[in-house]
Amino acid sequence: MKSKSTILLIVLGLVVAGLFSVFYTVDQRERAIKFKFGEIVDSDIQPGLNWKVPFINNIRFFDARVQTMDSEPERYLTVEKKTLVVDSFIKWRIDDVHQYFTRLQGRITNAQSRLGQRVNDSLRQEFGRRTLQEVISGDRAVIMESVRQAMVEEAKQFGIEVLDVRLKRVDLDPAISDGVYARMQAERQRVAKELRAQGEEEAEKIRADADRQREILLANARRDAEQVRGEGDAIATATYASAFGQDRDFYNLYRSLNAYTRTFSNKDDLMVIDPTSEFFRYFKQSGAEPVTAVRDSNSSTLGSTVTGNTPPGG
Repeated sequence: MKSKSTILLIVLGLVVAGLFSVFYTVDQRERAIKFKFGEIVDSDIQPGLNWKVPFINNIRFFDARVQTMDSEPERYLTVEKKTLVVDSFIKWRIDDVHQYFTRLQGRITNAQSRLGQRVNDSLRQEFGRRTLQEVISGDRAVIMESVRQAMVEEAKQFGIEVLDVRLKRVDLDPAISDGVYARMQAERQRVAKELRAQGEEEAEKIRADADRQREILLANARRDAEQVRGEGDAIATATYASAFGQDRDFYNLYRSLNAYTRTFSNKDDLMVIDPTSEFFRYFKQSGAEPVTAVRDSNSSTLGSTVTGNTPPGG
């Protein structure tokens, strides 16, 4: 009984192993090829459960998801021989697994090598017919679309579908960048100096105009002041003349009294003068005390001494 159970288990195991070797599953994210003694017999296997003949057929699976090939930065020349460093990547996937296997042995490295060569050639052509300004200003989308279209046709013969080509970065060569930045800096400095010079020129014009207006205002003010002062002097002179004409003796007396007041404004004032001078005319007529004649220590002539203690007319 024991030997029969062992044989039964062995037979059951062989049946299960046979079933596993007959049936296989293809995932939706995969492509599969069926071989018969190394020859392709089916390359359009649908996802799901499928069968094969054990020991006669073998199945090979390939990843059908979108692949990304990130290329190393390459140098390209523009039409004016400017060097650009371009970093790009490609999105692709397997479209025809039969072509992919027969042309590229089903290896991703072979596919990426072919795609890399083709994208380099296409980018070299596109950059070679454009200027640096065109590449930077807005032709990048046109370049990417042109390269993608060129690669789509060629990639079909390898069973590959190119979905997208993108330029991640487009930079000047470092040696050229330094020169460009230096020229840009010099240009900015030149523009700044020009603007400063224009500002200084405008400032000088404004200051000169302000000084001119100031001088004009001051000159007009001095002119008007002189006119008003002259008119006032004329009115004062006319008033004095009119008053002098009405009573000449009173006017002379008034002027003499003012002269005495200004002369003897302080009690310490001292004047040495000839007693017979016109200055003392109203002193004589007022009945004042006789004026004492004194001799000036610095002169040999006689004079009269008048102090501030003697009031006019007193």
